[in-house]
Amino acid sequence: MLTLVTGVTGEVGWRFVPRLLKRTAPGDTVRVIVRDARRGERYAALGTEVVVGDLRDPEDVAKAVAGTDAVVNIAAAFREVPDDEMWAVNRDAALLLARAAVEAGAGRFVQVSTNLAYGTGRGRPLTEDDATVPGGPMWGAYAQSKAAAEEGLLALHREHGLDVRIAVLPFVYGEGDPHLAQSMQWVGGWAATQRLAMVHHADVAQALLRLLSAPGLAGRRYNFSDDAPVTAVELHRLNGVPVPAELADRVDPDPWYGLMSTGRARDELGYRPWYPSVWTARDAGAL
Repeated sequence: MLTLVTGVTGEVGWRFVPRLLKRTAPGDTVRVIVRDARRGERYAALGTEVVVGDLRDPEDVAKAVAGTDAVVNIAAAFREVPDDEMWAVNRDAALLLARAAVEAGAGRFVQVSTNLAYGTGRGRPLTEDDATVPGGPMWGAYAQSKAAAEEGLLALHREHGLDVRIAVLPFVYGEGDPHLAQSMQWVGGWAATQRLAMVHHADVAQALLRLLSAPGLAGRRYNFSDDAPVTAVELHRLNGVPVPAELADRVDPDPWYGLMSTGRARDELGYRPWYPSVWTARDAGAL
């Protein structure tokens, strides 16, 4: 089995590939695509095939996908990049990659998406059957482009039979990822009780491996999260930052924003988070 993984120089990708390599059977191959050959050296040393190219270039994509059995698309553009780049990477490149996968005969396509693509809260945990409702405090080009990618990929499933599986992730943290510290850039403006859905890198890898290997999941979304969303107060404490008094005077505008049910993943994939809360991860020394 030949599996192509994109986005391997990002925080999720470079933690996922070594875990994938540990799960490969004799004769299986993992291929990665990188834009900078130097950044591919670490993957070559791990035993992966390395393709140098850009996911926005059709020729590079065709070369990367040739002969593959499965694709795991982790590549994403977000935070501090222009909106047009988010659309180019998150929607256009994902659909280009998926169309190339159809032409190459790849049997499986795992897409990494975001809970922000659901838009506003529903007064309850979000489920995979919820349609996008634009809006919410973090709505913008990132969420919009990811939602559009999901829509396009599911259309390719319906029209061409591509075995698409979508992993919907919340805020990802752990294993030295600076994401947790970076959250302080915006959490300081929240209400004290405002909550953030989270998932640890180890559980992201668990989720993607389950989606990659399980049969009968074509055309379905799966939410993956831990069991205990963290409050703004807790995020300050985790980062060792004093809690501003004004947090207590603010009102959470959407108490269910981004919070997801993982019932489908539990029932159909046997998913259980190894780190049920950020505090579990902290106590295990896995932050």
